[in-house]
Amino acid sequence: MTVPAPRSHVAPKRVGLLGGSFNPAHEGHLHISLEALKRLQLDAVWWLVSPQNPLKPTTGMADLADRFDSALMMAKHPRIVVSAIETELGTRYTADTLAALQRRFTQTRFVWLMGADNLAQFHKWKWWERLILRAPIAVIDREGYSNKALSGTAARRMERWRIPMDRAGLLADLDVPAWVYLPIKRHPASSTAIRAEGRWQV
Repeated sequence: MTVPAPRSHVAPKRVGLLGGSFNPAHEGHLHISLEALKRLQLDAVWWLVSPQNPLKPTTGMADLADRFDSALMMAKHPRIVVSAIETELGTRYTADTLAALQRRFTQTRFVWLMGADNLAQFHKWKWWERLILRAPIAVIDREGYSNKALSGTAARRMERWRIPMDRAGLLADLDVPAWVYLPIKRHPASSTAIRAEGRWQV
C-alpha cells in the first residue's frame, strides 16, 4: 500500500505525534489533537496510522487502507496530517519510529501524544524506557483511566520528570525526559464502541 507521508522540507518546528490503529478514526481523536495543538503550543499534529499495533490482536482489525481513509475523513484541519509513514520506515515499535523520524526531521521538536489508557500499559511497550529519553510525552486524560494510569508502573517510575500542566506549552522545548498529564474535557467517542454498534465494518 502506498500512502502519503510527511516530508522533511514541510516539517514544522513543533509536532505532536499521535500513533494508533485508528480502527476507525473518530471525533475523539480530533478532539484530543485540537487540545494538544492549543495546550502544547504545537505547529501540527501528525496521526501515525499503525500497520499493526503489537499489543492489539489482528482479529477485528480493518485493513490499513480503510483505517487510513477513515483518518483522512476525520482529520479535517489544516494542522493535522494523516500518515502511515511506518510502512515506509519499516518500523514496528514506537521507539524505533520516533528515532527514525528524528533522524529524518532534524529541525523538528517532537512530542509523543498518548491517552491515559496507554499510560496505564506503557511499561509493556517494547523499549518504552528508550522512548521517554527521545521525546517529551503528553498524556491526555481519558474516561475511566486517570487513576489507574497515574498510579501505574510507568507513571510511578517517571514521576520525577512530570511537569505541572500550567507549563504544558513549554513541553516541546524541554530536555528529555519530561512529561505532562493534561486533564482535558473528555470526549465520549471510542473505536471499540463504534465497532460494537456496527458503524464500522471490518
